[in-house]
Amino acid sequence: MPPSPSRLFSEIATARRPAETRVVMRRAVVLGGSIAGLMAARVLSDHADDVLIIERDSSDVDDGPRPGVPQGSQVHALLPSGQVQLERWFPGIVDEALALGAPPPPSDQGTAKIFVNGELGLPPAATGTGPALITTRPFLEALVRRRTLAIDNIRLAYGRADGLVFADQRVTAARYVPDGGTEPVVEPADLVVDAMGRSSRLSDWLADNGWPRPPMQRMPIKLNYATALYKQDANVSDTWVVVYHTMAGKGRSARIGGINTVEGGRWIMLIAGYDQDRPSRDVADFTARCREHYPHMFGDIAEHGEMIGGVVTYHQADSRRRDFHKLDRLPAGLVAAGDAVASFNPVYGQGMTSATLHASCLSAYLRSDPKVDEPARAYFDQVRVIVDAAWQISTSADIELPHVDGPYPPGYKVTKWFGDLLFRTSLTDPVLSARLNRVTTMLDHPSTLSRPGTLLRALRLGLLRGRSAAVPADVHDHG
Repeated sequence: MPPSPSRLFSEIATARRPAETRVVMRRAVVLGGSIAGLMAARVLSDHADDVLIIERDSSDVDDGPRPGVPQGSQVHALLPSGQVQLERWFPGIVDEALALGAPPPPSDQGTAKIFVNGELGLPPAATGTGPALITTRPFLEALVRRRTLAIDNIRLAYGRADGLVFADQRVTAARYVPDGGTEPVVEPADLVVDAMGRSSRLSDWLADNGWPRPPMQRMPIKLNYATALYKQDANVSDTWVVVYHTMAGKGRSARIGGINTVEGGRWIMLIAGYDQDRPSRDVADFTARCREHYPHMFGDIAEHGEMIGGVVTYHQADSRRRDFHKLDRLPAGLVAAGDAVASFNPVYGQGMTSATLHASCLSAYLRSDPKVDEPARAYFDQVRVIVDAAWQISTSADIELPHVDGPYPPGYKVTKWFGDLLFRTSLTDPVLSARLNRVTTMLDHPSTLSRPGTLLRALRLGLLRGRSAAVPADVHDHG
């Protein structure tokens, strides 16, 4: 009997480092040098004689967001599960980040404030994963890149990925055009990793060579971000971390906001809306929105803080996933990771964390004595567990947006009813809050919330608070 998704998720998300690794290939090529590609390269360094990363952006990530990461200037969150995986593959990286300027967390847990529909909820429970690492994405990515490239058998080449070479039912090489060049170079490989992000061209390359495209699912979210940096100033605000979330309802528009204390003595502040609610680059508009739609610390910082640079915007039309595990034909010598597999609504902070977990899936696959001349189905089966978990968390909330019309999953009304009950009771109950927090931070699989103890506690608290806990009589699936 195969292990449950919950058990598989727990095995993948472990903090334990592999006790034994062995080389199973001569050469691996990773297409993309963002977090997903760097993490894949780190894992491959244990199993390949030589690992080559091909990255299109030659700009120095220490100087700011790379052109190939259009959302790089926005708020990014490394969830606790992602931090566990970073420390697993790069021991000491959290301490190194703190030594390099990442802000040390305050001793008072209450300095992190969470607002839901205008109400201040319980602060996040301690996860046992050590001091929370809160930085900008360029800072974190630069650190991971330095640690990755310090490994002897990993190399980096700048250039544009240009395709794959297929022979004998497998990928045998990757092509790329070097930075400043015009002619493609062919790099032989026993394994190629697609870490090219949500705009990956792998589906086209497969189709052009007679292979099926992986099925793609989309959920149209029409998310609009605006972010600004400010010089941290105790005279303006004592804010450390703030998360603000309103869900669409009577008299409410769905909005998200966040303030993080990051390296360099700065605040990074984000406001976001959906569909036609579009924050702009205009500073006056940004400031007015902060004051009108968000808790007072947003307005205080926007009005009285010293802005560093301007307002940066970002739009994401949809969440998407490519289901490689559904392909009946798949070439050997090929895997995909990170946003190239699944790209979620970024407000839930799942992107970088999913990428680290995909790397751990790759490690598990390479430690399972794989037959490298056969398709990496075991890898994609494990990645599916991670994608399913993140997709369930994000889309169950996004499907409630007024402009989103499905697709509704089986059992949607029952799931929604219990999810709403659990969410309401978790706002004031520390036990349920901690359990829900472990799921939303990807430390536990969502199915852990359906355990009898959690179900009964939510039902009891719901009844005690005068809320109807009876299943609606008209429960049925959309379809």
